[in-house]
Amino acid sequence: MAKQQVATKQSIDFKGTMGKLVAYCRPYVPLIIIALLLSVVGTIFTIVGPSKLQEMTDHITVGLMGEIDMDAVLGIGILLSVLYGLSVIFSFFQGYIMATVTQKVTKSLRTRISKKINKLPLKYFDSNSNGDVLSRVTNDIDTIGQTMNQSVGMLVTSVTMLVGSLVMMFYTNVWMSVTAIVSTFLGFAFMTVMIKKSQTHFVHQQANLGAMNGHVEEIFSGYDVVKVYNGEQKAKETFNEINEKLYESSWKSQFLSGLTMPLMMFVGNFGYVAVCIVGGALAMDGQISFGVIVAFMLYVRLFTQPLGQIAQAATSLQSTAAAAARVFEFLEEKELEDEKHKSKMLKNVKGQVEFRNVTFGYDPNKLIINDFSARALPGQKIAIVGPTGAGKTTIVNLLMRFYELNGGEITIDGVPIHELPRENVHEQFCMVLQDTWLFEGTIKENIVFNKQGVTDADVKDVCKAVGIDHFIRTLTHGYDTVLNEQVNLSAGQKQLITIARALIANAPLLILDEATSSVDTRTELLIQEAMDRLMAGRTSFVIAHRLSTIKNADIILVMKDGDIIESGNHHELLAANGFYADLYNSQFETAEAVV
Repeated sequence: MAKQQVATKQSIDFKGTMGKLVAYCRPYVPLIIIALLLSVVGTIFTIVGPSKLQEMTDHITVGLMGEIDMDAVLGIGILLSVLYGLSVIFSFFQGYIMATVTQKVTKSLRTRISKKINKLPLKYFDSNSNGDVLSRVTNDIDTIGQTMNQSVGMLVTSVTMLVGSLVMMFYTNVWMSVTAIVSTFLGFAFMTVMIKKSQTHFVHQQANLGAMNGHVEEIFSGYDVVKVYNGEQKAKETFNEINEKLYESSWKSQFLSGLTMPLMMFVGNFGYVAVCIVGGALAMDGQISFGVIVAFMLYVRLFTQPLGQIAQAATSLQSTAAAAARVFEFLEEKELEDEKHKSKMLKNVKGQVEFRNVTFGYDPNKLIINDFSARALPGQKIAIVGPTGAGKTTIVNLLMRFYELNGGEITIDGVPIHELPRENVHEQFCMVLQDTWLFEGTIKENIVFNKQGVTDADVKDVCKAVGIDHFIRTLTHGYDTVLNEQVNLSAGQKQLITIARALIANAPLLILDEATSSVDTRTELLIQEAMDRLMAGRTSFVIAHRLSTIKNADIILVMKDGDIIESGNHHELLAANGFYADLYNSQFETAEAVV
């Protein structure tokens, strides 16, 4: 199983990460500013409300001793309705703008990640699980989107509410303002402590979530293997280990962030009590009116509520910083070399391929291909054999430029492939791997995959050559049958479809990596006959473990420990009675023993 990634860093560069996110959102800054201004204006209208309620209360209080000025009360009521109505309208437009901007930003991030994936070297995916990459595209970007849509607006609104209510409180009465501030000061202290402690746990939460996705994706994609080898218990133990870490980090982060709201509610209620006591004393002394107490009751709520919202928004920003750090870490990964400056292009390739003193190692300090040299003439069938780990598949990866050489060069028709754009190199090959890959689409779409100008007749001809035309026509919708969970194909049938895909590409060079390993003996013979006809005039590289399948190869390269130790055709190598003969005879003896 792939190594699951877990959090190793105790903290992140919050300022630097959020700076990158702000810089990324720069094209949308004007819209964001408009949205935030609407939020600020709407909040100001809300803040003005209590002062008008104070006037209304004073009118009513005076009126209780005489006659209530209903015109003044009605006027204040209409003004309050207008203010609160405008606040709602501004909030609506602010929400609409932020929702639009959020979706544009998240769409842009997903697009950049998608493009980034195509620019990353294969080495990155060898060292990182697919589930972890998937988590960055889904969970981490969703976290960023939710924060932008909700927390940013909430933070601006809360700060405006806090400052505005504080100004109005001091404008109304200094002593009661001091009372409210002292009663809520404790909330600030606790809020700061909670945010600081929760940051580390949010970092671990996002990383462990990526590890969880990687493990689940890995297990379910190979669930049949897990079942066959009774690996359910081991998979369950690994899942429980990651799940426990995710539980701990999520519980701690959510618990600490969840404490802020109850704490603010307590502080707010305590503020109500303090304001009522001090306000009652001042009212009895005749220093303030009853309307001031009513206004301050509302201002205390407007003053303490933003503290909880600021704490909540700050907590969300911590989670967002952790998610954004993972997204930008991926976007900043080293890419493949930009090859726009390369002007050489291969056209009408004859198929001469040569390896000249090639050296390579996945780790530069540990070479696995040592001074490899070989030559394939146009139309030849080159077989590469050897024990596991000899470097057979690595040679093919180097030929396709999936990896760059440490030394030497590979040429096609005399042109070094490192002087060609990768896309041009890939165009010269069709490939069938040991592991089949089919996407959810019709059989025809899977066979034609990215090949232009292919007719239905071409597809049928190739399928007849491979021997799957009859099978396809027995399906309910024939070539238009959609391959999904409801269509059960055998491993051999899947392999035949991928072989048909390679043949329809009609590239001058063909790579077969144990392409017939999943089919029965009779089907294998039919495929070999079809391959021999269709590979005529095409240079082919065949990696095989079953040596009986490459008897008719023009050249057999025998590899061991990254070197060619023997070369020649089947009969020459058997006559030499060397390493190839030992391999061949061992398979033959094994087959006899089985019989």
